[in-house]
Amino acid sequence: MPSKEMLLLSSPASLIRAYPFLVVFFQNQPINLLKNEHLKLLHILKEIEEEGSEDTVFEGGHFVDQLQEYILQMEEFSGISSQRVESLTVMPGKDKSGEAENFDALHFRKSTITSIVGPTGSGKSRLLADIEWVAQADTPTSRTILVNNSKPSSDWRFASGKKLVAQLSQNMNFVMDLTVKEFLELHASSRMVANAAQIIDRIIDAANELAGEKFKADTPITSLSGGQSRALMIADTAMLSSSPVVLIDEIENAGIDRKKALEILTGEEKIVLMATHDPILALMADQRIVIKNGGIHKVIQTSAAEKAMLTQLEESDKKMQKLRTMLRSGEAFETLYL
Repeated sequence: MPSKEMLLLSSPASLIRAYPFLVVFFQNQPINLLKNEHLKLLHILKEIEEEGSEDTVFEGGHFVDQLQEYILQMEEFSGISSQRVESLTVMPGKDKSGEAENFDALHFRKSTITSIVGPTGSGKSRLLADIEWVAQADTPTSRTILVNNSKPSSDWRFASGKKLVAQLSQNMNFVMDLTVKEFLELHASSRMVANAAQIIDRIIDAANELAGEKFKADTPITSLSGGQSRALMIADTAMLSSSPVVLIDEIENAGIDRKKALEILTGEEKIVLMATHDPILALMADQRIVIKNGGIHKVIQTSAAEKAMLTQLEESDKKMQKLRTMLRSGEAFETLYL
């Protein structure tokens, strides 16, 4: 939150650029503070005080207090005021049998990818639930979650505008009768973001890089394919969501460019957790968590040897992707030289 000194040394115009929601606040004041919007607020308030209008009840000091409080409340509502999440830490708990988990501390940092592997029903959702709820040894696993190496404030649990984890599930179905642009405008408006038009253009461009078949801003969201819907939501989550942690469930089945999707998310400084059965995706991660019997069985850092293996796997995957493209377009496979 800006200090009172910073507010006084800023102009209404610069404050509105930084906090677009202040337009309404300034417009609702009994005095037109936007008449000289490029002057510092300190000078505007001084002029008002010197004029000493008896017809208008306006007190400069009280106004600055209200301005500061309004910014605080609006940031809390939109979820952008919280401290930046640089890292999350999972402290060990227990598995379904009550056995202690065998690790000291599990760290997640922004712009990194962690894959979560294990059989169906092994407990991947339990781990996610602990992170989403910011567990404090008060869930069935008895794990504790730290934010930036400290016990987190309670608003990560209870504040309506703050959500630690954004989930991208396998199935995405839209039911709203909106175009892609209208849907993104609605989300941007709810976040009260500045330069919404530019961000929306970026999201659509990024989504079209991920999707096999491109779509336009005026495309109805209900007509998007599964892959297009997934691509749109990945780009939207990366660029508009305030949640610092993104969980992706089985991105290998999404029908999108998986590598680009991960690059977009980490490029926007998200902590990415990815449940997967795909060895290529698992090795793209900086580390992978092995889940067994509801607990974290081990944590494996991706080695240099595995990264070298990843290069070979990606080459094979490119050939497979080319085969899929040929199959869709009706080409004969004998024309392909592997």
